[in-house]
Amino acid sequence: MVGDLTRGGLPGGPDTAGPRPGAAPRPAGTPRTVGIVWGLLVLNTLGSAGAKTIIPLPRSLIQLVTMGALVAAFALALALNVRLRIRPSAFLFLLTLLLVASVISSAHLESGLGALFRCARLALFVGTLWLLSRWWDGGPTFVRHHIRMYFAVLGSVAAGLVVSPGAAMPDLYGGRLVGALWPLTPPQIGQYAAVIIGLTVLLVLGHRTDRAGAAVVIVPSLVLLALTHTRTATLGLFIGLALAIGSLMLTSAAARRFFTWAVLCAAVAVVAFSSALQTWFLRGQSQENFSNLTGRAKVWDALLAAPRTTTEQMFGVGLGDKSFGGLPIDNSWLAVYNEQGLIGIALVAAIILVLGGVALLRPPSLPRACAIFLISYCAIASYTEAGLGDASPYLLHLTVAASLLTVPAAATPVPTPEVPRRHIPRWARRSEVT
Repeated sequence: MVGDLTRGGLPGGPDTAGPRPGAAPRPAGTPRTVGIVWGLLVLNTLGSAGAKTIIPLPRSLIQLVTMGALVAAFALALALNVRLRIRPSAFLFLLTLLLVASVISSAHLESGLGALFRCARLALFVGTLWLLSRWWDGGPTFVRHHIRMYFAVLGSVAAGLVVSPGAAMPDLYGGRLVGALWPLTPPQIGQYAAVIIGLTVLLVLGHRTDRAGAAVVIVPSLVLLALTHTRTATLGLFIGLALAIGSLMLTSAAARRFFTWAVLCAAVAVVAFSSALQTWFLRGQSQENFSNLTGRAKVWDALLAAPRTTTEQMFGVGLGDKSFGGLPIDNSWLAVYNEQGLIGIALVAAIILVLGGVALLRPPSLPRACAIFLISYCAIASYTEAGLGDASPYLLHLTVAASLLTVPAAATPVPTPEVPRRHIPRWARRSEVT
């Protein structure tokens, strides 16, 4: 089983099912170090704030590790791409414009020197993505890296649950699953689990991995997702998968069968376990607390009602910790408005619309379905989670979507060397026939 996981078409290695007609071309000559770079980017975006861990980790140490991972990722990517060969990308171009807007907004130092530090981090993050764009070919290479890295993160969460169940499900978070070895919050764990579940299901439907290897990823991830009680991640998983599978139904019999069975099983579950599902969904909250989204609406109202100058409305107050008045904003659009202003909102909206528009214009295929799932998940999660305007897992999800939507470069023919003409002496050119 473990051998299938590592050698099959899921987290790494060649596909066990082999190439399929009409499938995206497999990447040729992609260095293994690209996976290491991607893993370092994932480590950088894990963050440094969360639950208390079994072994107390100073926040300064965690920040040193995450920032060191980003510097190492940029250095490795630069070493792999010394000649700075990059793929043209509207996604990365818009992300670069967002970086410029962030620098302009942070230059006023309204958010302190930390804003400039966050801009430097975002610059390294975007620069690393530009360097990796050389290996974007519309294939599932980065999907495999994504699944493998986040599955490793979930493995650490599961290990913490086994070692210390009390620390992994503390009363402070209402008994929801947190990271006991690395400080991870329930929404983070739910996000990682939902994303790799959706991508793995699509790989199975596209015959890019075997079912046994996929079950190794899907089953424990579903358990961890349920233990987090994360509603946003659950809704994002179901809606994103529905849209992605819907894009395959006209060309894939497997997608049609899966969709039919999923609808039947969901209907039976709703009827048979409606009370349990309602209890899980409400998480013991009152109707008032549920209606104002666990207090998020109060923070949003206060943020929108705060007076702002014209400059602050256009450019924001600079990159910060995605909070307002000491409370988390938990909304990507309002967080971007607060830190990067209306210009930042326009750029983030353009990123989503460009990726979504390109995905809709592509013919039905597995890469297109995976991209639709990632884009729709990020769009849904943006309502109750922040991260679209800064270095975050959500930008990594969208980067994978952009790599899937990239048209493979045409193979350049190898030039044939000209055969030198043989020099014939002048006397030999004369005809000897008399």
